[in-house]
Amino acid sequence: MTQSVTGSVPRQLFVGGRWVDAEAGATFPVLNPATGEEIAQVADASPADAMAALDAAVEAQPAFAATTALERHEILMTAFRLLHERIEDLALLMTTEMGKPLKDSRGEITYAAEFFRHFAAEALRIDGGYQAAPQGGARFLVARQPVGPSLLITPWNFPMAMGTRKIGPAIAAGCTSVVKPAHQTPLSMLALMDVLREAGVPDGVVNCFTATDAGGTTEPLIRSGKARKLSFTGSTRVGRILLEQSAEKVLRTSMELGGNAPFVVFEDADLEEAVAGALQAKMRNMGEACTAANRIYVHESLIEEFGARMAEQMGALTVGDGTHEGVDVGPLVDEAGLEKVRSLVADAVGRGATVLTGGEQVEGPGFFYRPTVLTGVPTDARMAGEEIFGPVAPLTPFSTEEEAVRLANDTEFGLVSYVFTNDLRRALRVAEALESGMVGLNQAVVSNPYAPFGGIKQSGLGREGGAEGIEEFLETKYVGIALS
Repeated sequence: MTQSVTGSVPRQLFVGGRWVDAEAGATFPVLNPATGEEIAQVADASPADAMAALDAAVEAQPAFAATTALERHEILMTAFRLLHERIEDLALLMTTEMGKPLKDSRGEITYAAEFFRHFAAEALRIDGGYQAAPQGGARFLVARQPVGPSLLITPWNFPMAMGTRKIGPAIAAGCTSVVKPAHQTPLSMLALMDVLREAGVPDGVVNCFTATDAGGTTEPLIRSGKARKLSFTGSTRVGRILLEQSAEKVLRTSMELGGNAPFVVFEDADLEEAVAGALQAKMRNMGEACTAANRIYVHESLIEEFGARMAEQMGALTVGDGTHEGVDVGPLVDEAGLEKVRSLVADAVGRGATVLTGGEQVEGPGFFYRPTVLTGVPTDARMAGEEIFGPVAPLTPFSTEEEAVRLANDTEFGLVSYVFTNDLRRALRVAEALESGMVGLNQAVVSNPYAPFGGIKQSGLGREGGAEGIEEFLETKYVGIALS
């Protein structure tokens, strides 16, 4: 079955509209996290290979910048339709290389396609301005132009949607690009390159290289000055390094970095709704999401009942190979991810937390960990300050609104926060007080192609999606015109 899933997917580098081998024919293995078995060998780019991809983007930039908005709109709409036509094959491919259940992979393909439809429309709305100078005698002309060749670095947890969220606005704005996907999940991005090629993307407009040496291949591109934009989704640690590298040539940067999302349940919340929301916010993508509920604060009057219900529902989830229908929770992406979850749980339990369900890995092949609920997690536990990136829900009690806000904001991160309450005044007070770029109010999923996604503090810079997403790929040019 594995061969039939991956057999038609390109394994080479996509440069200048052609599939090419890496230097010296170098490759690396892609593993199925449900079995630990190799499913493909993919081209392993050298720094020279990566630079060739950027050179192709630079060469294609002038002609692509000159295309009409309608032409770019049609390319994105064609790609949108092709993704929907191939949803079953692409979902199976994603599940095989990343692990998420098929139903979640289908959802991601739909979500990924929606970025193309959204930014197809945004391409037609790029505006400018014309006004009289206040002092008279001149006019101000304001134009919007593409930033230029862009380096797009995407993560493994949403291997297609994080690509379309960047590629969509780049194409809409008239920017060429070079995409570097995570080495754990390159096949979904390579399949997307094939879709874009068929959708009519001109040669060199979108290029892609896969590599195990992420820093060694991307740093020369950033420091070359040939790229004018960097968009990165990944860890805060790596984001800081990339920002330092970008400073030399003053690149435009968009950074979607780590999260440590608080999920706050007040005493007046609908308990059933709050538990369902916590389950959704925690278990999306097996917890391997920067938006995942990482710290669940429950009012002391509710925490016992909340914990019991949460444990019952988490314990009832079916764990297994995501390619099988009926599976709720697939494997973690690799051994390193599994080890991190194991160590974080051990640390919390060692500091006094109680395991209500789970708390152990699943024996056998693959990188599985049982859905886990911990209660009484102290605020000095490691998982209170680190992203868990796994199916572990840590519960901590609070007593007052002020304490809840203080605990929620006690982090260097500020991506998203969740609040469950039926008190309108409290909802507004708390939403305004929380230090995060997004707030889910009685809502457990905030990601939406039509809304601005992004964080504050050390969770990043800039926004993706919404009307703001295309702004990241546009420069503003002012032209002063003398009338006499």
